Amino acid sequence: MKKINWYPAVILGLLALLVITFAVLVVSRASLGPKQQYTEAGAQERYHWKLVTTWPKNFPGLGRAPEHFAKEVAVMSGGRLKIKVYGAGELVPALGVFSAVSEGAAQMGHGAAYYWKGKIPAAQFFTAVPFGLNAQEMNGWLHHGGGLELWQALYEPFNLIPLAGGSTGVQMAGWFNKSIHSVEDLKGLKMRIPGIGGEVLSRAGGTAVTIPGGELYTALQTGVIDATEWVGPYNDLAFGFHRVAEYYYYPGWHEPGSMMEFIINKKAFEQLPKDLQEIVRVAARAANQDMLDEYTARNNRALKELVEEHGVKVRRLPDEVLSHLKTINAEILRETAAQDPEFDRVYQAFKAFEQDVKAYHQISEEAYYQARELKEDK
Repeated sequence: MKKINWYPAVILGLLALLVITFAVLVVSRASLGPKQQYTEAGAQERYHWKLVTTWPKNFPGLGRAPEHFAKEVAVMSGGRLKIKVYGAGELVPALGVFSAVSEGAAQMGHGAAYYWKGKIPAAQFFTAVPFGLNAQEMNGWLHHGGGLELWQALYEPFNLIPLAGGSTGVQMAGWFNKSIHSVEDLKGLKMRIPGIGGEVLSRAGGTAVTIPGGELYTALQTGVIDATEWVGPYNDLAFGFHRVAEYYYYPGWHEPGSMMEFIINKKAFEQLPKDLQEIVRVAARAANQDMLDEYTARNNRALKELVEEHGVKVRRLPDEVLSHLKTINAEILRETAAQDPEFDRVYQAFKAFEQDVKAYHQISEEAYYQARELKEDK
């Protein structure tokens, strides 16, 4: 019996299998969208970004949020996206963050939208509106009430993508070197207070100035300003304001739920693979919540130290003063909206959400706070 040589047939079969496999891969790749067609090597490409901030490096709360964000991005991306955080003045000035990221000198920034009111007046809605939304309500408006879409539309002409970057919760009214008993005491007061709150103070007879956080202690100590607001006990203790101011006033009428922001250079963001883009979004959302949690946990302890160890005089602003400031605030919002269509568009959306959420919170959050203070039966 003649022995059959199977090797040529086997080799031909293997070659045919390779050809078929290659054809299947080509067809499969052709069916992918253009943005899906990145190679395995491309998917593993490393990216190195710079993130500039308006805060001192590693400053409690505000400064730690971008550090937390950068760490989470590095872990979730397996090191494919590494972000180096720069404090105020290390790479750009504190108030130069917006321009630096817009122009591409850095891929990201962390700050507060009301600092850019000279470029975009309506941006102030995305930090704080006096007597407006608190932290919980701001998060609701941004993420489930259409606020984020309005914010992104405002920043798009500047090549920027904004994301919520952390909230301080309700702030303190600030540190004063004279007591406030009436509206008359606001006249002539020179105070560091940004945003719409600063406009309100100016119209009430004071003088509002915007100074970066790192310069506030010296300005208050030397009498350049008579008063300053910053954040709350946790941050204010770290800055040592109790050593250069006598009175600590509340409530923070001007910033009831101050929202910080991450801003991303749009071109840089679009160059990232889709999975890294999502990691950036998710890490920002986590950092946003984490900052509020940190302030909630730390403020009370810091206030106790300020009062019990440093003898700080904590005072409530009189209702007469608060009512006057609230009236002025409403006037400013209406007048600005009448002059600026972009401001008006955001104002109407903000006001509509505020009315809805206030109606429910009157029978939920507010009612619960009142119930919690009731005395127990004996």
